[in-house]
This record gives sequence, C-alpha cells and structure tokens, in this order.
Amino acid sequence: MYAPTPRLEIFVDRIAENAQALIGQCADHSIKVAAVTKVLNAHPALLRALMQAGVTMIADSRIDNLKRVTESGFAGPRLLLRSPTPRSAAQAVQWADCSLNSSSSTVAALSRAAEAAGVEHQVVMMIDVGDLREGVWPDRAVEEAVAMSRLPHVQLVGVGTNLACYGGVLPSVTNMTKLLEVRDQCCEATGLPLEIVSGGNSANLELMASGDMPAGINQLRLGESIILGRNTLDREAWVGTRQDTVRVVGEVIEVARKPSVPLGETGQDAFGNHPEFVDRGVRTRAICNLGRQDVVPEAITPTDLGIIVLGASSDHLILDVTDAASPVHLGDEIGFWPQYSALLAASTSIHVHTVAVNGS
Repeated sequence: MYAPTPRLEIFVDRIAENAQALIGQCADHSIKVAAVTKVLNAHPALLRALMQAGVTMIADSRIDNLKRVTESGFAGPRLLLRSPTPRSAAQAVQWADCSLNSSSSTVAALSRAAEAAGVEHQVVMMIDVGDLREGVWPDRAVEEAVAMSRLPHVQLVGVGTNLACYGGVLPSVTNMTKLLEVRDQCCEATGLPLEIVSGGNSANLELMASGDMPAGINQLRLGESIILGRNTLDREAWVGTRQDTVRVVGEVIEVARKPSVPLGETGQDAFGNHPEFVDRGVRTRAICNLGRQDVVPEAITPTDLGIIVLGASSDHLILDVTDAASPVHLGDEIGFWPQYSALLAASTSIHVHTVAVNGS
C-alpha cells in the first residue's frame, strides 16, 4: 500500500528502548525523568512509545500538546515547560499539573485560574544560572519564592534551570551547586521543602554519567536523548541508545544529468542568501518533494551515504545521486536521518505525513 510522501516515520519500539535505557541510567543516580514530547508534537506514536517504556511524567512546551497527552490516556503528571502567559492560565491549569515559571505575577494568574477550576496547580520556579533564557536571577530568587508561596491554590514544589540552550552554557558542578544553594535559601525563607530540583535537559547527561552531578539534582527533562539517542553537547550517540528512531522520506520527482555550478550571473537565492557551489563537473542530480517548509536541509543525512544533499528551496530538495548505492529513478523514495532542527520542522509541517512503524 502506498504511503504518502513526504513522510516522517516514527519507530515506536526503538524510541521505547531509548526511554527505558535513559530512565534506568538516571535512576542509578537518583534522578527522575520527565520525557519531553515537543520535537514530535506529542504525536500518538511517541506517546505510545513512552507509555510502553514506563515513563511516569511527560513534559511539553505547548499547552495543545499536553491536551493531546491527556487525551491519549496517559495517567501521570503533565509538566508545562514554557511558562504560560497570564491570559492562558486557565488552559494551563486545565491541561498541566505543574508548570515552570519565573514570575510571581504569572503564578498569581495561575492561582486565580486554579481557584476558578477547583484544582491545585504545582509550580517549579526557574532560576537563571547563566544561560540567559528564562529564570529568576539568583539574587531575586528568595523574594519571588516568598511571593509565590503565599498564593492560594498553587504549590511551589521546587526549583529548576535550563542550560545549553539559548546561551550554550554547559552544565557544570558550579552551576548545579548554585541551583542547590538557591533552593536551600528559598526553603529557609518559605518553610517549604521544595523537593524537586530540575537540573536541566539532555545536556546534563554527561555530567550525570561522569559521577560529578551534585547530590540533590533529582529531575532531568529529556527529549532529544530519548527520541534521537544523542548527547546534545556534541550530538554524538548516547551510550545504550539507538539513533535510527525517526526517518524523513521524500519521493524523487526529477532525475537528470546537469552541471554542478549554475550558468550565468548569480544573485540572492529565494531566502536572501548568496549560495556557493563546488564544481564537480556534470553529475546526476535528483529532486525530492521536500523543501525548507518541511525540513532543515543542512540537518538531514541520507540513509544512503553515497547521496549528497546539495540544498533546497521552499519545496524542492536537490541531491547529488551520482554515487548512490543503487541508481536513482523517478518515483523512488529516499530516506534521511534528521537532526533535532530538521525533525522539529518535519513534525510540525502540515505537509509531512507522520506514520508509526512498529517492530525493531
């Protein structure tokens, strides 16, 4: 039966294997895993994989995705990663049990929404230890924690931070210790235990595995390491995981022998760039029905390593297939292993058909 292209294939059992491996590795260090679903848009196939692996908490940045998590039948707590806007507080408390926040004003909105909904909502206060994304600066943490702790219908349950994201700051003994010190100060000021210390994301795995993670960091929010099996510090394969977990598939719509350098005077391409070309002579080129609207061409690797990705327009992926393992013909399918950015684009494009593949 023909499966439409372009297509994103999710290998359910392989992702489940990764999740089980990482849950076990983290458990050896007294760390619990919140599995992050955003890069696959909380697709039902991913949710099946995570439930199959025994994941106990799911996290996402988008409220719509957490609604999907709830509707999938997942019974564990749901963590909202991106702080809600005050005007989305009602939706946040409806679809998330806990949220990461850095403003007592937003938590006040969550308090009012939780009261109206007749629920209790948990809050983890984010601390910025240097990456300069979200988070209270440490010297203001106690003030914000006290303000949050006094609000009804919300429970301040811990602190967290995010690293190796916007600023690229690496997790270290120093910044993890700083997070614990801020937690202790907030505990003293509020009288709350603040039991959750959410140390970061997949970038923290190397520090954990080295044995240098300070005791007390007890939660990591893992997405890329589960879904792609990679250490996000250098994108190398993470121990005990698979990398053949998702595949983007395009279909060939043209095959022709052409020069490898354009003819005539050149200017900007469709995206305002000035592309450069390597003169390899006349080559066999193929075009697939994928473009920048669907993937990031710089972040995909053909499953056939003899194929070279040359570039893309909005709708056309240009390939050099001269050295492909087998001759490429019109209508052939070509697969690609995506990196994080390409996977994010493919999973959120309405033009890419997402399918589940079972079996290892």
